[in-house]
Amino acid sequence: MLSATVIRTTTLPLGEAVPVLGQGTWGMAEGKHSRDDEIAALRTGLDLGMTLIDTAEMYADGGAEKVVADAIHARRDDVFIVTKVLPQNASRNGTIAACERSLRRLRTKWIDLYLLHWRGSIPLQETLEAFDELIQLGKIRYWGVSNFDVSDMEEVFGLPGGSSVTTDQVLYNLTRRGIEFDLLPWCRQRKIPMMAYSPIEQGRVLEHPELQRIAKQHGAKPSQVALAWVLRQDKVIAIPRAGVPAHVRENRAALDVRLTKEDLADLDRAFPPPTRKQPLAML
Repeated sequence: MLSATVIRTTTLPLGEAVPVLGQGTWGMAEGKHSRDDEIAALRTGLDLGMTLIDTAEMYADGGAEKVVADAIHARRDDVFIVTKVLPQNASRNGTIAACERSLRRLRTKWIDLYLLHWRGSIPLQETLEAFDELIQLGKIRYWGVSNFDVSDMEEVFGLPGGSSVTTDQVLYNLTRRGIEFDLLPWCRQRKIPMMAYSPIEQGRVLEHPELQRIAKQHGAKPSQVALAWVLRQDKVIAIPRAGVPAHVRENRAALDVRLTKEDLADLDRAFPPPTRKQPLAML
């Protein structure tokens, strides 16, 4: 078994270290894999040091949170749980109620990091007030956002308590590089790690010949090269989903892929970085 101690970490704004490679659950509890396989996959990831697990109340209408609960049974203290509130539930009272539902599904007393899933019509100040109350109650430890662009982040920072935002979870991979132009530098300057969902573009990027060529050179899979490319970035956490243990092990091995300067230059030619502001990508 690979040692859990070799996973690189990054630090949250308040100094807590978390692994740069976590586990996503989008698509779990929807019949793509058996429940037993999904639980085994998450437990395998924990054994390999991938102790950050990301989920949301939206995923399978709370079903993914229940899978997480089964996977972390008797191991809660070893896991950093991230979950999310839907924007339509993000009023002050609605956020608190949604958090309580997530806590029940996760069968835990606290959530480590609670995110607003994307921006809706409810004023951000209401959501932030709820986050603050949940912290005071010990229901959550940190809060953050998801799918927020620079203008949204600046608005958050301008609100009372807004500078306590812990992360921005966004779509980021070789084919979705828009955040490199402005959002990634903005967050990095403020020591806010970004969380990259769909880091291999749900597999759609893997047939690219340049990616396959580089993978062959490294004796790796294209998915591992794509994931290693995301993981090379400072202050970026990747949260790929894996529904079976073998896939988890493949993801973990991406940390051992060392891309050269030549590899990175070739990938830049194949997947050009942004040269101007782009709309924030979402799936």
